[in-house]
Amino acid sequence: MYLKKYIPVIYWEGIEMEKKNQCAGTVDLTGKTILVTGAAGFIGSFLCKRLLENVYGIKVIGLDSITDYYDVSLKHERLSLIEALKKDFVFIKGDISDRNTVDSVFKDFRPAVVVNLAAQAGVRYSITNPDAYIVLNIIGFYNILEACRNNPVEHLVYASSSSVYGSNKKVPYSTGDHVDNPVSLYAATKKSNELFAYAYSKLYSIPSTGLRFFTVYGPFGRPDMAYFKFTDCLVKGKPIQLYNNDDMFRDFTYIDDIVSGIVAVMKKLPQLTEDGAPYKVYNIGNSSPSSLAHFVKVLENCLMKEGIIDKSGKKEYLPMQPGDVYQTYADVSELERDFNFKPSTTLEDGLSKFAAWYGKRFC
Repeated sequence: MYLKKYIPVIYWEGIEMEKKNQCAGTVDLTGKTILVTGAAGFIGSFLCKRLLENVYGIKVIGLDSITDYYDVSLKHERLSLIEALKKDFVFIKGDISDRNTVDSVFKDFRPAVVVNLAAQAGVRYSITNPDAYIVLNIIGFYNILEACRNNPVEHLVYASSSSVYGSNKKVPYSTGDHVDNPVSLYAATKKSNELFAYAYSKLYSIPSTGLRFFTVYGPFGRPDMAYFKFTDCLVKGKPIQLYNNDDMFRDFTYIDDIVSGIVAVMKKLPQLTEDGAPYKVYNIGNSSPSSLAHFVKVLENCLMKEGIIDKSGKKEYLPMQPGDVYQTYADVSELERDFNFKPSTTLEDGLSKFAAWYGKRFC
């Protein structure tokens, strides 16, 4: 058991005291073995690259099943960028829903820190393909938790989502808000991950930190995301589909900011909760929601500057889709308090970088 490790003892005027609700400590990543699941994914690949470039002596184990949910060539291209670094990176093609695969990875490599980013993504896809979400997001995450229990790790960091907030009317979204009314199966599986992680943290003293990501975008992003689809439509001269008659807001967060947040969180163990679980959840978002109308305008301007399109595109206004929410808006005050960090990339800067990458790859 690791409980004592996360309840530091202090001495004050000769009295021994348990410092239960203070920071439990830090994790030095130098020379450590790190397991990143979903390593061929958008966030996972950027995280692997950042760790290998910036942390001395680190060994990164990347695990990914390379599903065909979207174009696998993009996933292989991400992996090639990691491998081109010529660092200590080992890639394993495997599925976290396969217990034997997960157990063998933990047994062979003994990771000190695990970052679980493997998941079946997509809100709308979950409506028509629920099985994929149960298998990967629930059974897969359970396998990761069991492996961490049987092969103790210093820290488990895992991806949650802003989708857990559902259609909450209160903004900005705070981690203290109730999140008991998911409006999609995807959101329900992400909330279940947080509950499972809490239980394992409490029962087995596994330091666990969940990260609720807010609409991540940037180069090498997922083609099923709105900004990518908008760009494809603009290039092909097709109308952009805007739901809820263009009355929606999203807290778009650039990939580099997301990765900076993950790395910061990896290095710091969570505080103990009131009942002694080494557990915490943070929002990672830009904390500056943009209307879809503004987002599309900025995107069009960036694409025109790159010479990818020469005029604004047509718009098609549609009703709200099942599983969608009106707005997302992150309260990142806890992230600022605990890590002195807040995502700061402007929409203009982020979309300019995306447009430049898109032009080189597709045009």
